[in-house]
Amino acid sequence: MTVPEAGQVPPPARDPWKGFRGVCAGTLVLEAIVVFLSLPVVATVGGGLTWISGTYIIALGVVMLLGAGLQGRSWALSLDLALQVLVILGFFAHPSIAVVGVLFLAVWVYLLYLRRDLRKRIAEGRLPSQRE
Repeated sequence: MTVPEAGQVPPPARDPWKGFRGVCAGTLVLEAIVVFLSLPVVATVGGGLTWISGTYIIALGVVMLLGAGLQGRSWALSLDLALQVLVILGFFAHPSIAVVGVLFLAVWVYLLYLRRDLRKRIAEGRLPSQRE
């Protein structure tokens, strides 16, 4: 590791973004599982499972699982938030899907807060791996 000049913040020894990407991927996998588990709820409650609601839920879950593998891309967080919009729009397939979307939207808002805090701590040199 190079020695930083006076007044410069040393770079982190380990990549802190790797852990953040892992948390985002894990959150997306958990959300996909919850979306898939909403299939029996939709089938039992209300008008039942139609081909439109079933296809929407399954496609959404599959896209979430695929998106979990794309967390290394620069646009991954935008994809994650777009998926949240699609889950909330799942209200038109069945209202219980929107409830899942609203709950996970709160999780993603918290992850945005954590990302902002991580950027701030890296810039200030306050990560444990940046201390000498």
